[in-house]
Amino acid sequence: MSAHTSRRQRLRQATLEEIHTAARKLLVEQGSAAVTINAVARQVGMSGPALYHYYASHDELVGAVTADFFRELAAAMEQARDGHADASLGERILAVCRAMRAWSTAHPAEFGWIFASPITPHNRRPDSVRHQAALRFEQVLLDLMVELWRTRPFPVPDLADLPASLREQLTAYSATLDGRLPPEAAHVFLSCWTRLYGLLCMEVLHQLDFAYTDMEPVYEQCLRDLAATLGLDSHAPA
Repeated sequence: MSAHTSRRQRLRQATLEEIHTAARKLLVEQGSAAVTINAVARQVGMSGPALYHYYASHDELVGAVTADFFRELAAAMEQARDGHADASLGERILAVCRAMRAWSTAHPAEFGWIFASPITPHNRRPDSVRHQAALRFEQVLLDLMVELWRTRPFPVPDLADLPASLREQLTAYSATLDGRLPPEAAHVFLSCWTRLYGLLCMEVLHQLDFAYTDMEPVYEQCLRDLAATLGLDSHAPA
């Protein structure tokens, strides 16, 4: 690689970072609708057509910026996991769940782009940067659940008792995990995830403000319920 090429790549990377910073600023300060190609271009001092040299479409720009958010959230969860490396597996799982809530409540606009916005066809593609970053996020909790299943299998339903359509879907999902979680264990994992995700959405989107002014004890109760489901110690310190 020539020095000229290397310099050009560094300049391009610096511009991409500036574009992402501008898009995030617009999102946080003005909302999702404000993040247009022209608005971002104005923030970084270029024309709309010039920005298309970096992103071919608005969907591609949104996917790239959302990938940044996924990486940031995954890093916070990984830091919580690694910060409890000497703790029990249950404590590591709870620490990761608490880190997920801490990041989400501190970054509601970014959370909205990750979890509360439709995923466009471009960003559903397995080779999209958004999809790849989402996989890193998914792996943090998934790997811990796989480790738990391998070392201390948790209670699972009888697969035959589940509806046929659900069995088929769980079997297909288990195959994407290379069987690391069998279908019935995948069912428990997904049930735990949807409870956490649903509660976080309700909190971050202020859907429970009519009843709660402090959601932390509600989330902690949810963690205790999930710990019981998984056969974990639910008294790990918050």
